[in-house]
Amino acid sequence: MKAAVIQAVNQPIQLTDVEKPRPEAGEVLVQLRAAALNHRDVWVQKGLYPGMRLPVVPGSDGAGVVVELGEGVRTSWLGRRVIINPALDWGDNTRFYSREFRILGMPDAGTFAEFIRIPTKYLHAKPEHLSFEEAAALPLGGLTAWRALFSRGRLRSGERVLISGVGGGVALFALQFAIATGADVWVTSGSEEKLERAKAMGALGGANYNTPKWEKEFAAQMGGFDLIIDSAAGAGFSKLIDAAAPGGRIVFYGGTRGNIAELIAPKIFFKQLDIMGTTMGTEAEFTDMVAFVESRKLQPVLDRSFFLDDAEAALRYLEAGEQFGKIGLKIEG
Repeated sequence: MKAAVIQAVNQPIQLTDVEKPRPEAGEVLVQLRAAALNHRDVWVQKGLYPGMRLPVVPGSDGAGVVVELGEGVRTSWLGRRVIINPALDWGDNTRFYSREFRILGMPDAGTFAEFIRIPTKYLHAKPEHLSFEEAAALPLGGLTAWRALFSRGRLRSGERVLISGVGGGVALFALQFAIATGADVWVTSGSEEKLERAKAMGALGGANYNTPKWEKEFAAQMGGFDLIIDSAAGAGFSKLIDAAAPGGRIVFYGGTRGNIAELIAPKIFFKQLDIMGTTMGTEAEFTDMVAFVESRKLQPVLDRSFFLDDAEAALRYLEAGEQFGKIGLKIEG
């Protein structure tokens, strides 16, 4: 079968002929129709991810059709249209993942391929209202946003929410989920165009984080935010402290701007703030997220799609950071 393979660190991903996997007991073979990119794929290519094992087929997001069954799998699985939960072996502790936890796409072979073998417990029916490309965009970003908002952030209807760095996949899912829950949502971005597009999706307003003291203006206007969802961390994190309402929560799921520094402790403890990190989510959270998307008929925002043999161009496009929404890979069967 054809697969896009990372052979070595800092080398272009290459379309390669690899052995077609065979499902083992409890597994099925999925013929992938679409995949989607995450920044994790770029980090793996650059060798910046813990526990690197190369060569590998990257890709955590995928959707397709079950075409072959392993031993013990019910025949009713055959022909099902499915999406894949990429959070493998989370474990029984809902607060923290097990030692066996890993994310599909390294070390396990991922979705940048024509076929993938996967245990049935990580498969869910593709929401009927979504195309394969839309469904493939959902798993990693949707799960991350869901846990950040609801499990960690304890979001309630009517709260004021700030989502930083709107335009990325997780941030846009957080925007959609929060609005659908009845929250009042504002966003930040370094792009005026992205701010306008977010407002067209239902955000009540936005701030360009390159504007001096943007957080002071926001805090003065709204009295601060009950929940802030962030992906950047870094030097700008201190501004989120100022933007938070007394008793507010800040949840961050990434560190694209580096480590957090220069926090003023009294601002945190006098405001009684909760600051939390989050990564991916449990199997139950994935189930709840998919059900929410289906019940509300939410559609992932797609920026553009590439074909599998253009995976290297897709990674470079993602790395440039100009996208608004998810970047997909079409996989021709």
